[in-house]
Amino acid sequence: MRVFIAGVDGYLGWPLAQHLSARGHEIAGVDAMLRRAWVAERGSVSAVPIASIGERLAAFRDASGASLSFTHLDLRDQPKLGETLAAFAPDAVVHLAECPSAPYSMIDFEHADFVQTNNVSGTLGLLFAMREHCPDAHLVKLGTMGEYGTPDMDIPEGFFEVEFRGRRDRLPFPRQAGSWYHWSKVFDSQNVSFACRLWGLAVTDVMQGIVYGSWCPPSDPRLSSRLDFDEAFGTSVNRFCCQAVIGHPITPYGSGTQSRGLLSLADSMQCLTLALEHPAAPGEYRVFNQLRDVVSIGRLAELVRDAARALGISARIAPVDNPRAEAEAHHYNPDSNKLRELGFRPSAPIDVELRRMIDDLVPHTDRVRAHAHRLPPTVRWEPAAACTASAAEEP
Repeated sequence: MRVFIAGVDGYLGWPLAQHLSARGHEIAGVDAMLRRAWVAERGSVSAVPIASIGERLAAFRDASGASLSFTHLDLRDQPKLGETLAAFAPDAVVHLAECPSAPYSMIDFEHADFVQTNNVSGTLGLLFAMREHCPDAHLVKLGTMGEYGTPDMDIPEGFFEVEFRGRRDRLPFPRQAGSWYHWSKVFDSQNVSFACRLWGLAVTDVMQGIVYGSWCPPSDPRLSSRLDFDEAFGTSVNRFCCQAVIGHPITPYGSGTQSRGLLSLADSMQCLTLALEHPAAPGEYRVFNQLRDVVSIGRLAELVRDAARALGISARIAPVDNPRAEAEAHHYNPDSNKLRELGFRPSAPIDVELRRMIDDLVPHTDRVRAHAHRLPPTVRWEPAAACTASAAEEP
């Protein structure tokens, strides 16, 4: 299969290219290299040092014996994107090329506007380019479980049956996103669904939970994927592991009772591969909830603490005030059956994955410690109560 990965330089994109190539697929990729710039803007680095794109491509060729066709490209450059797709003629397109940070989108107007413009316009550009140059290719678009929010009912995979005033229909499950970033993903899902109906594209929309874990092939450090730990781009589990490694307290937000779906980086690779190798039909828009476990943030902190202690690292938990406007006590029971029906079998248990990640991080302790000032939360959501109070005080 010829697979085109948008966002190939990223946390998911780089290991996915390696994983798919090892399965015999031919890979091409594009990336605007913005994730590197965003993390640098926040004064941070990847905990695991990452090679330049040139070094990465050389390592890919050395390890696989195959070339990865790479183009430096922003998806909003629609003419160049169309030329690149036409030249490669993919069987499948994986869309990972978006800004994936809720805190980054909540800094101020400029960041909120950039995230929504980058994500929504980039996705639209990709859809129009696919319609023109590879309409028969299968699109796998990465969404997020955060699109759903935390409704007080079970979460289906994209759609549910509704009865209202004596009539029934199958409708998209309501989205209740909690950041400007998550709303950009909601808009993406609606646009992708519409393009699928309008043009007959084959689409799998993947609502992915929190991904954690490292990708550090021992054969060649140039093949390692990034692992961010700053407040904007580090996922909760990855942040917790970095805190444990440098001897800082592990800091879940608030009560820690917020529940989230999560899966390891290795399991994300398995799930995305299953979606690609079992494509949607032409004109079909399907939604997969991609997660392995539902765990509270407080329990995740305990699991990281215990994994660190098992490796002889002293670790403790010290909750901090929650900077986000979110429900801390809530119902959370998402379905995740479709990928399992395709053959998804979770790999190592979470405690094993955590110990493996901490082992990978230990050699880079000084690197993490040098940027530890980017771990505490500084970006705060504006509570609705504060907005209401301010409005009431106006003359």
